[in-house]
Amino acid sequence: MRVLRTSSVRVLDEHDREAVHGLLDADPVGNVFVSSRVRATGLNTARLGAELWGYVEQGGIASLCYSGANLVPVNAGPTAVRKFAERARERGRRCSSIVGPIPAVNDMWDRLRPAWGPARTIRANQPVLELSEYPAVEPDTRVRQVQPHELSILYPACVAMFTEEVGVPPDSGDGGALYRARIAELVRSGRALARIENGRVVFKAEIGAVTPYACQIQGVWVHPEHRGQGHAVHGMAAVARWALSGVAPRATLYVNDFNTPARAAYRRVGFREVGAVMSVLF
Repeated sequence: MRVLRTSSVRVLDEHDREAVHGLLDADPVGNVFVSSRVRATGLNTARLGAELWGYVEQGGIASLCYSGANLVPVNAGPTAVRKFAERARERGRRCSSIVGPIPAVNDMWDRLRPAWGPARTIRANQPVLELSEYPAVEPDTRVRQVQPHELSILYPACVAMFTEEVGVPPDSGDGGALYRARIAELVRSGRALARIENGRVVFKAEIGAVTPYACQIQGVWVHPEHRGQGHAVHGMAAVARWALSGVAPRATLYVNDFNTPARAAYRRVGFREVGAVMSVLF
């Protein structure tokens, strides 16, 4: 008897919640960003601010792709990647980056490059790091939660970090309104931490994505005048300890493979490499 095998891509909704969480929770560190968004808002497209595509094979959801400001494939093999790329190409580029596991993103970008044109930057190998125990090094006791009235102090440091990391300032499009709102949200939620001296940020980092299983540290930055003095190591020890003590049982982040000082600092704190992602930036 011949078995009919069918596959398709569709936009998922609340009826798919159980299947979606099952896929995301299979890799809680690798999927922390998408999982945090889904857990915070649900699968309604308007609330999510994005579409979550499902690759359906033989009646079951086998792979996902988050399509918003970022295009993020999840558990996507070659066939799913091809289907997701076809859908993305038909819709036209609406994202500022493609981020995810190296094989999936590399394949997706090969398929989208002819239609979407050259990327501004490609980060081909960004190690994913994880920490699940308190750091052995001493934390910087001056690193603390940023208070709402200190947003004007923190924001320039965030802009400087973003510009160094991405290559363009975050306020080049809308004057920074969306980016500032995001930073303000992190401050209000108590997930922005910094060492502030004399009205200036010495060290900072934020906890971006959060799920019951993991949280993702982002925006790590040391003021140029204070680099090489151990602020990254002891500051990250403070952030990691704070994250593990009350946010999630695992702290994670990803770093550019060429950023030797940062990778050395994270190793001293105790982070270990558990995977790698690729980013295509537009």
